[in-house]
Amino acid sequence: MADPFTTYKLIVLYMAKHATQALTNSQISEFILDREYTDYFQLQKVLSELTETELLHKRTITNSSYYELTEEGRKTLSYFEKDISQDIKNEVKEYLESRGCKVQERILTPADYYTTPQGGYAVRCQIIEKDSSTIMDLSMAAPNKEAAQEICRSWAAKSQDIYEMLMGELIS
Repeated sequence: MADPFTTYKLIVLYMAKHATQALTNSQISEFILDREYTDYFQLQKVLSELTETELLHKRTITNSSYYELTEEGRKTLSYFEKDISQDIKNEVKEYLESRGCKVQERILTPADYYTTPQGGYAVRCQIIEKDSSTIMDLSMAAPNKEAAQEICRSWAAKSQDIYEMLMGELIS
C-alpha cells in the first residue's frame, strides 16, 4: 500500500474520475474529512499538489473551486488505482451517487449579482463547458435586488432554454 499522503491523492483522483461533473472543494472535503482520512490542511496540500502537477484542473467561479481530472491524471490513476481498497472505492461511488453528482454533460451554470457603480443591480449569468470554454456569458441590469436574486436562482433551470432561444433568434 502507498504512503497515506499518496493514498489521499489517489482517493481524490478516483473521486474526480467517477464524478460526471467538476467536484467542488467542499464536496471533496466533505468526503475526506467526514471519514477522518486526514485533516483539512493535509487535504488542501493534496489538492494543491494535484493541481500543480496537472493531474487535476482547478477552476474558480464566484469563490468556489471546481476540480476535474486531466488526461494526465487519468493516466496516472490507471497505474495506481489498484492501490485504493475496494471499500474506499465503494464509499466514493456511494458518496457521489448520494450527492447527485451524476448530472448532465459537465456543464456549469454560475450566476451572481452585484451592485453597479450607479447604485443599481446587475446580474452575470454564464454557461461553462467542462473543458473550461465559456459557451455563454450574459450580463444584464436588474430592476432591484429581489429581481437580481430571482434571476440567479432560476438561471440553472432555465439557462439551456434561454441559450437555445437566443441562438435561434440570432442565427435564423
